[in-house]
Amino acid sequence: MTAITDDSWFDRRYYGGDLPAAAERALHVAAAAWADPPAAEAALDAAAALAPGHRAVLLARYKYHFYRTDLAAAAPYALACVRDSARALNLPADWRDVRPGDARFDEIEAEPRFFLFALKAYGYVCVRSGAVEEGKAALAQVIALDPTDATATRRLLALVEAGPGDEDDEDAA
Repeated sequence: MTAITDDSWFDRRYYGGDLPAAAERALHVAAAAWADPPAAEAALDAAAALAPGHRAVLLARYKYHFYRTDLAAAAPYALACVRDSARALNLPADWRDVRPGDARFDEIEAEPRFFLFALKAYGYVCVRSGAVEEGKAALAQVIALDPTDATATRRLLALVEAGPGDEDDEDAA
């Protein structure tokens, strides 16, 4: 684990009052234990036990697996973030059933944007972990809900649909 000289670092509060302090501390411990995966995962498990289903914990677990490039493990946490945001927005539980008028997806409100970016993340990790059709469907749904492409998903889906290119073509570009 990273050497931290001031233990109060673990007790700082960023996530507001609804995340129990012990769960937030566990998230900080997980971050400090990045180089020790068993310790980091134990801390993430502790945070999840202390605050089951809390968005900060779900997001931390997603990011942990994403940055470790364990994208198949990241996918369920991205989907859990989508579902959490859908609940907050009173959207259908299944992202496939969400329609453009169901929320203010065309504005810069935090919750609709979180839903879109979580769904984009889910689509991306699905594609990269081999669940290509599921991922493409999620990315297409983001595009359908995001008319101005504020999430920059159109290009991502175009790249996915183009498939792997010839590496020599990149040099010519």
